[in-house]
Amino acid sequence: MTRKRLKSDDKFALTDWEGFRKDMMELSLIDNNESHADQLKRVARLEADTEAWFAFYFPTYYKSKPAKFHTRATKRLFENRRWYEVRAWSRELAKSARSMMEVVYLAMTGKIKNVLLISNSQDNAERLLMPVMIICESNKRLINDYGLQEKPGNWEVGEFVTLSGCAFRALGAGQSPRGTRNESFRPDFIWVDDIDTDEECRNPDRINKKWDWIEQALIPTVSVSGNYRILFNGNIIARDCCITRAFKKADHVDVINIRDKNGKSAWPEKNSEQDIDKILSMISTASAQKEYFNNPLSEGDVFKELTWGKVPPLNKFRFLIAYGDPAPSNSTNGKGSYKSIFLVGNCDGKYYVITGYLDHVTNDEYVNWYFYLKDFTGDKTVVYNLIENNKLQDPFYGQVFIPLFATKGKEKGFVGIIPDTRAKPDKFSRIEGNLEPLNRLGKLVFNEAEKANPHMKRLEEQFLLVSAQLKAPADGPDCIEGAVWIINQKMAQLEPGSYTIGAKKGNSKRF
Repeated sequence: MTRKRLKSDDKFALTDWEGFRKDMMELSLIDNNESHADQLKRVARLEADTEAWFAFYFPTYYKSKPAKFHTRATKRLFENRRWYEVRAWSRELAKSARSMMEVVYLAMTGKIKNVLLISNSQDNAERLLMPVMIICESNKRLINDYGLQEKPGNWEVGEFVTLSGCAFRALGAGQSPRGTRNESFRPDFIWVDDIDTDEECRNPDRINKKWDWIEQALIPTVSVSGNYRILFNGNIIARDCCITRAFKKADHVDVINIRDKNGKSAWPEKNSEQDIDKILSMISTASAQKEYFNNPLSEGDVFKELTWGKVPPLNKFRFLIAYGDPAPSNSTNGKGSYKSIFLVGNCDGKYYVITGYLDHVTNDEYVNWYFYLKDFTGDKTVVYNLIENNKLQDPFYGQVFIPLFATKGKEKGFVGIIPDTRAKPDKFSRIEGNLEPLNRLGKLVFNEAEKANPHMKRLEEQFLLVSAQLKAPADGPDCIEGAVWIINQKMAQLEPGSYTIGAKKGNSKRF
């Protein structure tokens, strides 16, 4: 029999599959001394405990204790014979691996007979189905307990039928699934994995075409009166994509991020806080939000681009504002809000963001930032040092920051701190209303000499990701808005009747 192999002629890819096969054979050892009666009892016990079944037959995959969302998802899938579920699980949460184990369990126990695996292309669908094929060929434990699975004449990459009676077929989106049968069995498990691509999501017409194919060609392959399970796996990589459209049709939608609502690892048994912090530190906020937090962000929703330019000499400024937002966290990990402080001034009608800091740091280092800016400005002009201090922050300011400033002041020289007690309106409205006009008119200028500064890079990134949803961090833009507002209030005091874009009349405060 001529057997179809991987379409890719990449020898390294083929080597990887052979390594996977070897690992599967070596790790799925069997007990040759087990009696037939004991074997039957063991298999029955494993089938009654799906997690034990997964752990026994898939040692190459089942290396960490599952999280609750894993076990709940499997329970829903197994208990409902007519079911449509979407799993928008972050990367590193075992979407595909879990689904593969579930499908093999259902196939080996005779609960499904015809599986369609759908992905964005034929090659990708075959790649996702390949582990199932190798497991059926080489998993000694599975073969020992359920018999040989490779069926002569019906065994090739992308399409095969097991001797236990379950057919598997890989299809790329748009390919015809019509007529797909396994004897009298219509598809009873549609497994959609990695259906969306970044390129297609930028073109609504392509998403419409793909979704039409899913609804008009793919889903109607199941029997109206029979059992079926439809499972969509993927990340929310765009506001409009096949996954988000499936949300509206599914019986259940499961959105699980790399971290839960409390900022803790959703699967700590596998992904430690340190590991998550490390990987997130290596990629941009936009990439992190899309791949790990199901939050696709469009750069330039409010701020299309920033203006970088030369800053006048500091002695040309009548005064400068060093405005800081302390954030509640006292940690260097990346889970909480960013601490921030930026030096901002107005000269000849333009607001200059001169330099500053934006990062996850301890309270001690945050206080140091004020002294760094003091050294930066020297005696070139007057600097007003402000710290955000609303009602919620006030106890923290008095108990933590005042003592820290006092201690540092003895070592480094006095820095006068003014608490900003303004009751701030909605964050997005403030940033958009007070800063977007300035930026659009070229009146908000970022210091080109500091463009390589990582803190300024983070600030730029946060500006470009500002949106009405404000799901991305906006602590830097919020800090700049605070500085601009204070500048306008101060200018109104120094020059009554003089207001600039973004200024708010009334309730002016004397410093």
